[in-house]
Amino acid sequence: MKKTYLEPMRRRLTEDDRELLQAIYEPCVVTIPPNDACRSLCVTPDGEIRIYGALNKKQPEDIGTRVYISSTDCGLSWKTHLLRDPHTIGCAGYNPHTGRFISTCPDYYRPDFAKTFDKPGTWAVLNDEGFDCTENRFVKLSDLTILISRIPMYMESTGRWFILGQYTDEHHVLHPTIFYSDDDGESWTMQMLRETAPAFEITPPHKGVRWQQYSCEPTLVETTPGELLMIVRTSQDYYYQYRSHDNGVTWSSPEPSPFHGTITMPTLEKLEDGRIVFFWCSTQPMPELDQSALRPPLNKREIAGLAEDFFTNRDANHMAISEDNAATWIGSRELFLNEVRSNADFRSVGGVDSRDKSVHQGQMLELPYNKLLIHFGQNESARRVMILDIDWLYEQQRHEDFRLGLQAVTTHMFVNSNPGNYRGFSGHCAYNRTHGALLVPDPDENFEEVLQICRIEDPRLAYKKQGVVWNFPASRQGTVTVDLRVHGSGAAVSLCDHWYNAFDETVPESAAFSIAVTREMCPADRWTRLSMHYDLDKGTVYVTADDRALGELPIRQDAPLGLNYLHIQTLAEAEDTQGTLVREMHKTV
Repeated sequence: MKKTYLEPMRRRLTEDDRELLQAIYEPCVVTIPPNDACRSLCVTPDGEIRIYGALNKKQPEDIGTRVYISSTDCGLSWKTHLLRDPHTIGCAGYNPHTGRFISTCPDYYRPDFAKTFDKPGTWAVLNDEGFDCTENRFVKLSDLTILISRIPMYMESTGRWFILGQYTDEHHVLHPTIFYSDDDGESWTMQMLRETAPAFEITPPHKGVRWQQYSCEPTLVETTPGELLMIVRTSQDYYYQYRSHDNGVTWSSPEPSPFHGTITMPTLEKLEDGRIVFFWCSTQPMPELDQSALRPPLNKREIAGLAEDFFTNRDANHMAISEDNAATWIGSRELFLNEVRSNADFRSVGGVDSRDKSVHQGQMLELPYNKLLIHFGQNESARRVMILDIDWLYEQQRHEDFRLGLQAVTTHMFVNSNPGNYRGFSGHCAYNRTHGALLVPDPDENFEEVLQICRIEDPRLAYKKQGVVWNFPASRQGTVTVDLRVHGSGAAVSLCDHWYNAFDETVPESAAFSIAVTREMCPADRWTRLSMHYDLDKGTVYVTADDRALGELPIRQDAPLGLNYLHIQTLAEAEDTQGTLVREMHKTV
């Protein structure tokens, strides 16, 4: 799959640029973009990277100062440019063989663009000049208004264009909608998939309904010529997937994918060498509350599942890679943790630039020298552009000793907050936050710090049990070790195949494996190394405490992508200020 912009990108690099780019290995933040990730990132035929957006928004309805930022050195440095003409096509897909650029209208992320043309229905916008062109032609896609959540995609192997979106019918069901064109965008065929992922149903431990998403925000990749995989956002615990064996003419029924994730956007990207990368939020939201009992009260739409009450699983995002056309996946690595995840002013931090503060939603761009650029997130406080080396996804080991603080773990707690959609200035379906487990001096008096997990009976907290969540490279077999000292009520130590909130009390029952660690197992007067040797194929975990065997215990369920999370949470049912100390965590093969 030839990516024609890669060679011009290489030619643009100076010797210093080349060395700096090649030196990047772990994910590295290179800029804060001017727009939420979704359909803002693109690359010109000569290798310039652009991200479109706006600055200086004073109110959520403001268009702001329309700009794009650009990089001519593969994302190492960026310059801001004014977008003076609202007729400019801006971010678009590109056919390298004909020079055709295609965007869509209306464009949720370009309100000035949509309002300028003010065309009812849904349209493809065509030109043959480039992103800066203002002389555009319009081809109607549908009389219906389809929310297009992706940039049009040109499939080089077949010469077919795809535009993906979703349509909300009169029953509030969201249907994936695919448009394809074989004449370079001059005419289009529409496929609205009537069969969707099921609606969310209230079952324990849930007391209310989730925001009903059905199947939306589809992402598409060609696995082999003519074979397409499409993954969609849902309200279930997993993303769902559709397959086409005839290049998008017909589609299979939806089925659960192997990827955990709820009400967050998935993104697929095919590399030039044929490997496929997946970006998503492998995260579990908190059990739903009884929306009718929340105060201040929710409106009828929110209670009925037509809008959200609280987003509780948008603070971590993940990446995996496939070498066998999406049959199996490697990595499931945590790419980024929301840097404002513990903020007491989480609902208002970042202003009105964007209503959500999350690290979901993403776009990817392959770079030279085995690098990948990822644009993700919502709101200036949370969204980022990062570069990483693709080999980072293949690592099998990880170590955490808190020498760099809590940047690699999740420990935050939720503070009781106003529920529901945007009302007034601050907040949108979000809790304010505070720190949970804290770093304290190591009792060995070695001037190092360890993590203390307690329970604090503060009535301001929505949930009381502190904990810590740590990601490691996914695998079907491996060993996870953690050094512990139990001073209080002990801790539930769990192995999971996706992220949970640190305070989620359902984890000991729902995790693939969990063990209650007491003071008798890990005394308070010395460090004990708890080791868990897991084997998903055998369905067991062999547990030791230093040299003492605690037994071979069962794994409750298989993990399609392997285990990749350690979750430690206090067992205390009342206030426990002594808690459990955690010194180091390791994952080895």
